[in-house]
Amino acid sequence: MVGVVDAHVHFWDPAELDYPWVAGIPALQRAFLPGDYARAAGDAPVAKIVFVECNCRPDQSAREVAFARRLAETEPRLAGIVAFTDLTDPDAWRPALAALSRSPLVKGARHNIQGQPAGFCLAPAFVEGVRAVGKSGLTFDLCATHDQLRDVAELVRRCPETPFVLDHCGKPAITDGRAEPWSADIARLAAHENVCCKLSGLLTEAGPERRRDDDLIPYAARVLECFGVDRLLYGSDWPVVTLAGTYCDWYGFTRRFTETWSPEDRQRFYYGNAVRVYRV
Repeated sequence: MVGVVDAHVHFWDPAELDYPWVAGIPALQRAFLPGDYARAAGDAPVAKIVFVECNCRPDQSAREVAFARRLAETEPRLAGIVAFTDLTDPDAWRPALAALSRSPLVKGARHNIQGQPAGFCLAPAFVEGVRAVGKSGLTFDLCATHDQLRDVAELVRRCPETPFVLDHCGKPAITDGRAEPWSADIARLAAHENVCCKLSGLLTEAGPERRRDDDLIPYAARVLECFGVDRLLYGSDWPVVTLAGTYCDWYGFTRRFTETWSPEDRQRFYYGNAVRVYRV
């Protein structure tokens, strides 16, 4: 069985930090920690974990990095951190990126585009900040919805030296059964060689009505077609995935989706690509 780098995992504890976005989601209003993850992942052969920031209060972002570092002391599989960085304010991101780049565990930065108005990620300060992420030796995770991908592609065009990772396949409109314009925008993004894509999040975007393999495969196949095996990474998006199914539901889907691939291609998808992209 191929070893796994889970490139998209969240750990949080409301007793430690504040997460305003979970206020309306009772199922997520508790601690989700490495022990919970181990039970959820079951027999999945997870060898390394990339912790992705959990959208806590922005003023607590440094504390969140410290929280993740503490978790890594007892969870040796936690090999990398993607940390929140406020890229709207150069006075904030300059010292923040300088500090993050000195931490061996921090591999990337993220400032969610999802939920922001059109043009948000093309503001000059944000573009400058994303360029600075790359100059700091970090990746930038792109968390955006399908209707924002045109702006995201333009952001990528303006930041050719920054390595990007698209989260959750760009959050296509699976519940509506729509592929366009998401499909065309995915191709536009993939044309930039400095962008990789996480095969993650589709179960949550599909919801309970469209979570069958036949519903998900067209979207997974499209990102594979556009990015190729060498730029596709496995991610669980745990524990957010639990809103739509179990960890093993998602891992099982990816196993079925990749079952005809060569052993070498499966190794790249599940392990090698994330090791290369996040340097873990």
